[in-house]
Amino acid sequence: MGSKNKLKRFRENETFQNVFQPTREEVVGDLMPLKGKWNSDFFKNDNPLVLELGCGKGEYSVGLAERYPNKNFIGIDIKGARFWRGAKTAVENGLHNVAFVRTQIELINHIFADNEVDEIWITFPDPQIKYKRTKHRMTNSEFLKLYKKILKKDGVVNLKTDSEFMHGYTLGLLHGEGHEVLYANHNVYKNEGSPEEVTAFQTFYEKQYLEINKAITYIRFKIKD
Repeated sequence: MGSKNKLKRFRENETFQNVFQPTREEVVGDLMPLKGKWNSDFFKNDNPLVLELGCGKGEYSVGLAERYPNKNFIGIDIKGARFWRGAKTAVENGLHNVAFVRTQIELINHIFADNEVDEIWITFPDPQIKYKRTKHRMTNSEFLKLYKKILKKDGVVNLKTDSEFMHGYTLGLLHGEGHEVLYANHNVYKNEGSPEEVTAFQTFYEKQYLEINKAITYIRFKIKD
């Protein structure tokens, strides 16, 4: 994507009421006025609040929002030029139950209050296969502690990935630390019983994976206290 196109998208994002692009200083300084008030002040309802971390183009957040109008969805990504597509689609389709925040995932506890979130989706994260990149894996122990902080008591996390490594690493860690695995599937499009929200729509990259018959895996789990 050319720099001119990126700048155009950044400017258009600024006009969308469903996009929030705080500076790092604002986030770290806890200057997000919606922290703890996303439902009351932005969505203006008491529906469940669902996050998609590393939302990319935002297709999954938008797809979930269309299918589940009685839930509120927020896509999180550091690259605003990517989720511009999802934000624009939501505006064009009149979807008022989806928003996007441009920030780093490790800062989400500054965006959301303790026990504010009902559910988290992690869709096709970089598996960070090299050992020295373990700290960047989005299902490592430190990230799970971060998610637990903002999740409600019965909150759940969903991991959807094309990476057998990420799937295996996460399952091993969950079992090793005593977290509750609610559901696990090594190939959601071939094995029966996959939840509807896992197979009902695909991201841009997921469609490419499916064209080359790459298995898509899924885990749904609760983080222990």
